[in-house]
Amino acid sequence: YRLLLALTGGRFPRTVMGMLTLELHTVGRKSGRPYSNLLTSPVHDEHRIVVVASKGGHSDHPDWYKNALANPQVRITVDGVDEQVRARPATPEERAEIWPQVVRTYRGYEGYQSRTDREIPLLILERNR
Repeated sequence: YRLLLALTGGRFPRTVMGMLTLELHTVGRKSGRPYSNLLTSPVHDEHRIVVVASKGGHSDHPDWYKNALANPQVRITVDGVDEQVRARPATPEERAEIWPQVVRTYRGYEGYQSRTDREIPLLILERNR
C-alpha cells in the first residue's frame, strides 16, 4: 500500500480490488505509541467497516488487530476524512455470516485461511453515525 501512495503522489485510491481502502490508527498495547496501517475492507456499510486480520495467512494475528482489541477507541481515515470508531472482534455468529461475503469480494482470503491453523478474525469498526 505504501507503494500505491508513492505511485499516486500520496493520494490513496478509494478502492483496491473492489475493497474500500482505509488507514487504521491504533495505540500500541505495550508502547502506547500511535500506529497507522493501510488496510482494505471487503465488507462495509454506513454503520460498520469490516477488516480482516489475515496477516497473509501468518500463524499470529497482526499487531494492529491486537492493538485495536487492547484499545478499541480507534481512528480511521477513509477518503481523506478522519473518523473515531469503536473496534471489536466479530462474534462467531457474525463471522459465520460475514466470512462468505469477505471471500466473495477477495478470494485471496480463502488462501490465507488455508495457510494457517488459526481462525482469521474479523474486526468490526463501528461508526458513530
